[in-house]
Amino acid sequence: MAEAKISSKNQIVVPKEARERLGVKPGDTLLVILKGSSVYLYPKPKNFRKAIRGLGKGLYPPDYLKKERESWD
Repeated sequence: MAEAKISSKNQIVVPKEARERLGVKPGDTLLVILKGSSVYLYPKPKNFRKAIRGLGKGLYPPDYLKKERESWD
């Protein structure tokens, strides 16, 4: 755990441990995700398509999508 203080300009410094773990460097962009009262920081992917590819794998039973698409005809 590390602390970050908000400056008078409403800026924070991301602690070194967090920057290293995220693999970010000066000039990189972070995504700020708010969930309830929590804030999550993620490095902004250079290519969103590559970043999300495969996330849905295994969510559906085998052949589910094929059967669903066939029902559209």
